[in-house]
Amino acid sequence: MTEETQKLAVNGGIGFGSKLNARQLATLATYMAEDDELELTTFQQLYVDIPKDQVSEATEAFRAVGLSVYPVGNFVKSLRTCNFCKGSEQEGMPVAKEINERIAGRPVPFTVRAAYTGCAVGCGEPRANDIGVMKMKDTYNLYAGGKAKGIDAQLGEIVLEDATPEELYQAIDRLIDLYAAEGKKREPLAKFVYRYGMDQVRALVAP
Repeated sequence: MTEETQKLAVNGGIGFGSKLNARQLATLATYMAEDDELELTTFQQLYVDIPKDQVSEATEAFRAVGLSVYPVGNFVKSLRTCNFCKGSEQEGMPVAKEINERIAGRPVPFTVRAAYTGCAVGCGEPRANDIGVMKMKDTYNLYAGGKAKGIDAQLGEIVLEDATPEELYQAIDRLIDLYAAEGKKREPLAKFVYRYGMDQVRALVAP
C-alpha cells in the first residue's frame, strides 16, 4: 500500500538569487526516500512530497534551517524576485520580504503568481505575472493581469504608480482581497481583471 503524502513548496526565502545551502539540502533529503525526486518549479520553489504523518515535523525542521514553506494549490505563490544585483537596500529587498510575508499562502480562486524586480531592467519579469512590482528609484509601480503563457499572453497593466512602500502594501492587500471575494472558481487573475475592468480595479485598489 502506497503511503499517503502531502506536497509542500519550499525555497530559501527572499535573498540574493535562488540558492540553497548544503544543510538545507541535507534536511530536505532526510524526508525523502532514495528514489524520491524534487520538482523545481518555474517560480523559484521546490515541490517535495512528505508523508502526511510527518508534515508538521518536516515543516518545523525545514524552517529551522532557513527554508520557507508554503502550501500548494489555489494560493498566492511566494514572491518571485530578481537577484538584487545592486544591493539589498538599493533594490528594495526589505520591501520584497514584506510583500512575501503578507501575500504568500493566501487562498484565492486560482493560483496567483507575484513577481518583484528592483529596477526598471525587470529581471524578475513583473509584467509577465498576475501581480508585478517594479522599483523605480525610490518608489514602486504595481501591475496586475499579466499572463506569460498561451496565445493570449499579455503584459500586466499599471494599477498604481510611484507608490511608497505603505501605499504598495495596501494596494496589494486590497487587490488580493478583491480577487478572493469577487473572482470565480478557477478564474485566473488576468481574466478576472479583464472581466471586472481595470478602471474599476484601480478605483478599488489604489490608496
